[in-house]
Amino acid sequence: MPELPEVETVRKGLETWVTGRRIALVEVRHPRAIRRHLPGAAHFAALLAGRTITAARRRGKYLWLPLDSGDAVIGHLGMSGQLLVQPADAPEETHLRVRFTFDDDGPELRFVDQRTFGGLAVSAGGAELPSEIAHIARDPMDPLFSDTGFTAALRRRRTEVKRALLDQTLISGVGNIYADEALWRSRLHGARPTDALTRPAADRLLGHVRDVLTEALGQGGTSFDALYVNVNGESGYFDRSLDVYGREGLPCHRCGAPIRREAFMNRSSFSCPRCQPRPRTAVRV
Repeated sequence: MPELPEVETVRKGLETWVTGRRIALVEVRHPRAIRRHLPGAAHFAALLAGRTITAARRRGKYLWLPLDSGDAVIGHLGMSGQLLVQPADAPEETHLRVRFTFDDDGPELRFVDQRTFGGLAVSAGGAELPSEIAHIARDPMDPLFSDTGFTAALRRRRTEVKRALLDQTLISGVGNIYADEALWRSRLHGARPTDALTRPAADRLLGHVRDVLTEALGQGGTSFDALYVNVNGESGYFDRSLDVYGREGLPCHRCGAPIRREAFMNRSSFSCPRCQPRPRTAVRV
C-alpha cells in the first residue's frame, strides 16, 4: 500500500496539474470506486460539476482536493489506486474507475484502480480538513507535528514499537516499508516495548523515521510493481536504496548478517538479527 512518500508525490503532481481548474464533468465507471460516497454516483458527479479545485492536500495516506464550494474530494489509493493526469485523447486504462474532465479542455484526471480497494468521496464542508480523516495524526513532515508530543506519547504506550509506528492516530503516513527501514537505522527490533525506550532512543527513532521518509520522497517513493506511479505514470525508485525491507537472506549493509523475515500482522517484517536482536525483556535502551 502506498505510504507517505508515495502519496505526497501524487499530491505534488495534483497540485501542479489540477489546482485552479474547473471541473466540467465527472464520469463514474465503477460504483465501488465511490462506495464511501453513500448517496451514489449521480450525486457524486452532480456535486463536482462546475466546481473549481483550489488546492491539493494530504493527511497521512489520504488526499483531498478542496473545492470552491467549501466541500472536498477525498481519496485513498488503497493497494493499487492511481490518480493519473492524461491527455483527453489518451487511450482509456483497463481499470479506469472515475474520469474528471475540465472546462479548459486540458488534460483529464483519471482514477484507475485494478483491485478497487481505494476510493473517492465528497466530504461536505471538508475543504479545510475533511471530518472523515480528522482523527488521523499529523505526520513527521507536517510543520505542526510535535516531536516532543510524539515521543512522550510513544513512551506512554504499552505496545511494541513497530505497532506504534503503524498506528495512524499516533503518527501518520508510516507504513510497513518505512517502519522497517527506520527501525534498522535505529538498531531496534520491532518488538521492542515502547515503554522501555528512553527519551533519547525515542528521539533517535523519530529522526530516522523523518530521514527515511525525506529520502524516499526525494526519489519519488518506492515502487515494487507497476501499481504505484505518480500522476504522470512514472515509478519511484527508492526500492534501490532499501536496507532491509524485501531483502530476506541478503547481507546486512552494516554488519553482513543475512536479513531475516518474520511474520507480523498478516504481513512481513524485515530486520538484521545481529544489529536488531529480538528483546528478551523490557530492557531500557
